[in-house]
Amino acid sequence: MAAVTSVSFSPIGQSSWDRKALTSRSWTPSLASNFEAFRFRTGFSCHYVGVRAPNSTSRLVIHCMSTATDVPTVSETKSKFLKAYKRPIPSIYSTVLQELVVQQHLMRYKRTYRYDPVFALGFVTVYDQLMEGYPSDKDRDAIFQAYIRALEEEPEQYRVDAKKLEEWARAQTANSLADFPSKEGEVEGILKDIAERASNGNFSYSRFFAIGLFRLLELSNATEPTILEKVGSCIHFILIFVAVSICHLLIDLLKLFWTII
Repeated sequence: MAAVTSVSFSPIGQSSWDRKALTSRSWTPSLASNFEAFRFRTGFSCHYVGVRAPNSTSRLVIHCMSTATDVPTVSETKSKFLKAYKRPIPSIYSTVLQELVVQQHLMRYKRTYRYDPVFALGFVTVYDQLMEGYPSDKDRDAIFQAYIRALEEEPEQYRVDAKKLEEWARAQTANSLADFPSKEGEVEGILKDIAERASNGNFSYSRFFAIGLFRLLELSNATEPTILEKVGSCIHFILIFVAVSICHLLIDLLKLFWTII
């Protein structure tokens, strides 16, 4: 089994492709061996629902899966995003962001959906590197806020959870990361919860979870085959899913690129 190397996500604004080709839709992949660099699109979010017991006036808030009732349409979610951020967005970014909203909407309202900090880390990693070349830092943050709120999520939670996981991962070694089941701590608890749900068949793997997990491994320098196998065993995670997810994202981008040139 070959060692997994680093994956970098390049911003749109730094594409080496001819800008003239990027007229309406844009997201140009940079291909290198072992997935060393590429750009991609997808989405993820969090959900809280309120339920009321029969013959009761009390309201219980549950952090869980998406429900099938009162689910907004894709067009409604896109409309919320565009209304929340009213300033013009350059077409090279606007087209991709709207495509992301569509994909994330479908994940957001999937029956088995549940917010996950690792998944949030994956989304934040993608968004930040996608928008790295955006002209204004202030606008970039405002767009992030509008985007997440359009999906009825809390952007602050995304940021807090992503930062928490990154700081934790940077403080780990490959071995300490793999030994998380035997340790106590907030992040360790998050990973244990994922492991438990996965072992019970109550966890929905996704592309952004794969990216978030890989980011944890990368920050911990835990990319050697033996460590990957140990971590994968601990959380019942089939590591090939990471590679397959990345391949699917890359294929999506290749298709998108060839439609705009």
